[in-house]
Amino acid sequence: MNTEDQEAKETVSIKGRQITVDSNLIDGKIIVVTGNLLKIAGIKDEICDDGVSSPQNVIKELKKLRKADLFTFDQKVPDTKPRFEFYYEWDNFAVLHITSFEYWWSKQIHNDARRMVRKAAKSGIVAKVVPFDDDLVKGIKGIYDETPLRQGRPFWHYRKDFQSVKKENSTYLERAEFIGAYLENELVGFDKVFYTGTRADQIQLLSKIKYRDKSSTNALIAKAIEVCAEKGITHMTYGKYFYGKKKDDSLSEFKKRNGFERVDIPRYYVPLTLKGKIALKLGLHKRLIEFVPSFLVDRLLDMRTKFYTIKYSRYV
Repeated sequence: MNTEDQEAKETVSIKGRQITVDSNLIDGKIIVVTGNLLKIAGIKDEICDDGVSSPQNVIKELKKLRKADLFTFDQKVPDTKPRFEFYYEWDNFAVLHITSFEYWWSKQIHNDARRMVRKAAKSGIVAKVVPFDDDLVKGIKGIYDETPLRQGRPFWHYRKDFQSVKKENSTYLERAEFIGAYLENELVGFDKVFYTGTRADQIQLLSKIKYRDKSSTNALIAKAIEVCAEKGITHMTYGKYFYGKKKDDSLSEFKKRNGFERVDIPRYYVPLTLKGKIALKLGLHKRLIEFVPSFLVDRLLDMRTKFYTIKYSRYV
């Protein structure tokens, strides 16, 4: 039997909220089930996982459990060629191929981004690997509490209590590392980097808006790449290159200027029930916004930004 803890529960973060969901340990993977009308099974904290080598085993056990309608999983960078005979859709990631820090500095980074790293140093920003302790958590909470809005929408972590911030940032510490950007003794930015073999994933990269002119985020990226090169890491991810139907926004441009490129990988969707088969056929596994035309998405996002800017105007 490959399944353990059939009645177990796990806590997952969905849009910054901690939600308790059904889970099972199958072939060494914690599989969680989310969704209401359509139950979708997937690997918990998938970005931190090394991928599914034998999805057939997981699918077999999930069908026995009858708790989910669909099972979804993806391949991992740099494994980008589809390997399984299941239905898949292309997903994208921002990926940097690391050979050495010197090569990144001289060949991959754009000139203006290189200037920003130098500017950060001249402004007094010091980026370094730091231990996970209460001082770091206090600094992270200070960054979280700076503003209720980020990227035109309410910020999930705004004004969370200290213990919540500590708990949420303490996951996978045995395989993760924190890099802090300091201005004198103040934490003005941080980067949580998670290591899986020769791949590194930036789980959370955030800086204080107050010190945006000091380019602390550029300093964090430069330090993270330096650390990864020393560890023999060959690929670093920085979330998605494009999110949804947004194209060429400021974030994707920032990634591009720091040497990250778009890499497409297959994401598989396997129906486990008749409902799952019908839902997949109708595209109901997708978010509603994916059915909206691109031009209308842009207008809706602009309206959302204006709405929240007015709503939280006394904070920003």
